[in-house]
Parts: sequence; structure tokens; C-alpha cells
Amino acid sequence: MKEEIADSGYLKMATTLEDPSLERHFRGHRDTITAVDFSPNMTQLASGSMDSCLMVWNFKPKMRAYRFVGHKDAVMSVQFSPSGHLVASSSRDKTVRLWIPSVKGESTVFKAHTATVRSVDFSSDGQTLCTASDDKTVKLWTVHRQKFIFSLTQHMNWVRCARFSPDNRLLVSGSDDKTVRLWDRQSKECVHTFYETGGFVNHVEFHPSGTCIASASTDGGVKVWDIRMNKILQNHVAHTAAVNSLSFHSSGNYLLTGSDDATVKIFDLLEGRIFYTLHGHQGPVTAVAFSRNGEYFSTGGADEQVLAWKTNFDQIDFNQALPPRRGTAPPTVEDIPPRSQRKSPRRPTLSNGVSDHFHSDYDMASAADTSQRSREYTSVTQPLESKSIPPQLTQFMEKIAGQLDILTQTVSLLEHLLLYKL
Repeated sequence: MKEEIADSGYLKMATTLEDPSLERHFRGHRDTITAVDFSPNMTQLASGSMDSCLMVWNFKPKMRAYRFVGHKDAVMSVQFSPSGHLVASSSRDKTVRLWIPSVKGESTVFKAHTATVRSVDFSSDGQTLCTASDDKTVKLWTVHRQKFIFSLTQHMNWVRCARFSPDNRLLVSGSDDKTVRLWDRQSKECVHTFYETGGFVNHVEFHPSGTCIASASTDGGVKVWDIRMNKILQNHVAHTAAVNSLSFHSSGNYLLTGSDDATVKIFDLLEGRIFYTLHGHQGPVTAVAFSRNGEYFSTGGADEQVLAWKTNFDQIDFNQALPPRRGTAPPTVEDIPPRSQRKSPRRPTLSNGVSDHFHSDYDMASAADTSQRSREYTSVTQPLESKSIPPQLTQFMEKIAGQLDILTQTVSLLEHLLLYKL
């Protein structure tokens, strides 16, 4: 579906957006999927499951999937390192493992938690890991020396998720104590606590800009906060059951969520509304993640399936269309106030030569039919900050406006001629 300006010599681009499309359907796990993550170079997709296994699915032709066995209980979280050379996993067996995502499946073990380790996250420089656990702590580790560094200990219940800020100076954590806490990595202090979660906090994530955080909770709510002002920006009660996972698009303009209501939703953060509601899983959606460049996203569910989708609606190159604002430094601890009460894309050459666990028998037409743009819901509290319009797009729109003026004048002239003849 493509519309172009013929013989204009102007910038040609799609004027209609296309829905996300299902690209791959991966089967191999024997229980609920708990986590998914793309490798930085888009050659692999890792997934964890309640079946105690870590799977690494290869997108290259004729490459089989890797099944890594080492954890003695459910794998709760997986993540590729920024270089893509390592995969970290956390488990209900109270350990964290670092794997080399190759056929050998070698791993090393980190032990310090005294209960289930719910999440694992690499710092952006790949030097440090943070983990969140049912022992009510967040712990930091060095990757290369494989040493425990320190714990953050102010949560009063299980900590389900912890993440580094993009600049690695802050951490955010979400807990069953119904709070989201912001931590200063250097001082090891909690610099702010958000109480308005509404339910247990299943997932937290930093916005790519580092100025906002998002949380997903068991009451079906998705919230976005500005951490510079400690102010809630958006509050979406769009899901009808617990929200298990969320992920920001690399542009920062979209938020992906998965819920026990069996839907995947994509929020347009600039407009503060649901952009898409997708139905691809039979039962709860337990894991979601955008790829690093935002061109793809993956979902996993209680139906033991991992799905890989092409984003499609982000056909504009965000690196050009939405450049980072110059002169705007990422937030620091000092910024935080004191605590207070469709141009259709070419299909990717993903693997057809995967292991026997892979099946590509999923009905693509059916998946396309079940993906729909949701129009029934709008919940605007305050849109996220708009970004500047790129020069190319401005130029393109000016040319279109000029052509419309000419067309209007032509129609007006024809009307005058017809009236004169009559």
C-alpha cells in the first residue's frame, strides 16, 4: 500500500501506515514464556520459560535453535548484552547465569540472592548487571569479574523488575509492595518513591531519553512518569487484566504491552492513546520486547509460543525524523526534587532452516485479520514532549500544500468556465 507523487521529483514516502505483521512463529518451549529479547544485530532472539530452559532462535538461514539447559527451575528473565556476545538469565533456582549464545552453550553462575530472581538487566556499557528478587533486594554485579557489588534494600515485598537508566546513573525497580523506586547508583540511596501504582508492579522500564519511566501493574494499569518533576504524565487503564510486560520503542514514541487479557497493545505516547490492539496468543501474553532499532517486536505467552512481528507503522527513519534534542542533557540525581507526600516493507530474510522445534504453519492471513487498530479508547493526561519535525518532512508537506493550491485554483477556473457557458 503505497502512495507517491508522480513526476514531482520531490521526496517520496508512504502516506498510509500499515499494521504490524506476524513474521515468525517459534515453537520449542514446553511451558509458559517468561521473557524475550532480540540480539543487538538482529541475528538471534532469546526466550526464557517456566520449563527451566533458555532458547536462542537463530534468524540466519539453515541455523538451528539452541536450547540451553542449566537452571534447575523456571527461567524468569533473559537479556542480551549490549555487544550481543553474552546472554544473561535469571531463575527461580535463585541464580543468575551468563551464557555464550553459541552451540556449546557455556555458562557461568552468579549466586547471592536467597529467593527467586525475577529480572536481569545489563548496563548500557555492558560492564554491570542488576537483578531483582523475591528476597526484596536489587543487586548489582560486575560482568567480567563476576563479582557481587552491593544491594538496594528498601522494598518491603518481592521485587519483580529492576532496570538501569540509559546513562547508568540511576536504577528503577518495581515491587509487590505497590511502589516504584528510583535509585542513585553512586550513593546507593532511594531518591524517590512513586506510590500511585494501583497494584503490584510487574514491570518497569526507562524511556530511551532517560527522562521518564513506565510501569505495568496487576490492576491492568500502565503509567508513565516524568522523573525530573516526579509527575505522572499518562495513566492508561486499557487492559482488562494484569499487565505482565512492557517495552519502549527506540524512538520513544510508542509503548508495547502484554497482558493476561490475551492482548498486545501498542500505545502512541505523543497522542496518549492506544494505537493498536493485537490478538496473536491463545491465553495470557507474558513477555514483550521491541528490537533495539524498533523495526521488530516479539511476544511470548502462556501458549508456549514466541512470535516475531514486523513493526511496519514506523516507516519513517526515526534517526532522521526525530533527532535527539541538542543541548538537553539526560537527567541527573540533582534534577529530582525532594521526596514529597505505510509503505509496505520488504519482508526480512528470517530463518527457514531452523530446528525441528520451529513451525511456520501459523496462518499469516488470520494473524493479519486479528490485528486491528483500536479506536475505542482514549486516555490523555499529558502527552510526552513532541519532537521537532524533520526538514525533509517539512519540505515535502510544503510541496504538497503548493500543489493543492494549484489544484484548487484549477477547479475554481473550471467552475467559472462552466458557469460562463451556461
